Amino acid sequence: MALIQAQGLCKTYVMGDQTVHALRGVSLEIDEGDFVAIMGASGSGKSTLMNILGCLDQPSEGEYWLAGEEVEQMTPDQLASIRNRRIGFVFQQFNLLPRTSALENVELPMVYAGVKPAERRALALKALQRVGLAERGGHTPSELSGGQQQRVAIARALAMQPKIMLFDEPTSALDPEMIKEVLDVMKQLAQSGMTMLVVTHEMGFAREVADRIVLFDEGRIIEMGTPEHFFTNPQHERTKLFLSQIL
Repeated sequence: MALIQAQGLCKTYVMGDQTVHALRGVSLEIDEGDFVAIMGASGSGKSTLMNILGCLDQPSEGEYWLAGEEVEQMTPDQLASIRNRRIGFVFQQFNLLPRTSALENVELPMVYAGVKPAERRALALKALQRVGLAERGGHTPSELSGGQQQRVAIARALAMQPKIMLFDEPTSALDPEMIKEVLDVMKQLAQSGMTMLVVTHEMGFAREVADRIVLFDEGRIIEMGTPEHFFTNPQHERTKLFLSQIL
């Protein structure tokens, strides 16, 4: 059984007299240990899908099963538990508390989850070590580079020991020289067997690390396959156009 099963997901927003179809019948299966890279132009539906898979939003139509459980049938408390404990979400922005140390930022979700102080301190230290920042735990965000701040955000998600990590353009707010350090951490996570869904524009990274690449266009998946298939033998004309514009 797939860890994530999405079938026919649609998401429609009504904004005044305008109706926006953000997702149009998206179906996707992800097995444990998969690394799936999601690509596409701005506004193509990538972040909408991530928010639904991360239980931050619900589809207008369609079905979503997580580890065999139908998400639509879950109570708000069950959804909150999934967001806290089973899914780690890393956004474009780091969302760190500015006057709080890196270590305390990593501990924060565990405070809300009721983890005992000694245990959460140990888990936070382990997570910071995992992203190469064990020695910077006492520093506040302003004392860290952008790349280090994003690595703290990754550690914060990892500390909850999630089954799945979702990354929504995690390097888009970084200067070019800081991107590699974040991608290196993500690569290590993938090599450790973590199930990962990553919205990214980093072509070389996706080509090297992903098991599958998914291309979105106007709310639909128009191409899905291995990196070799995607980059050397794309089937859809829009894929060929997309690649010609960025490679």
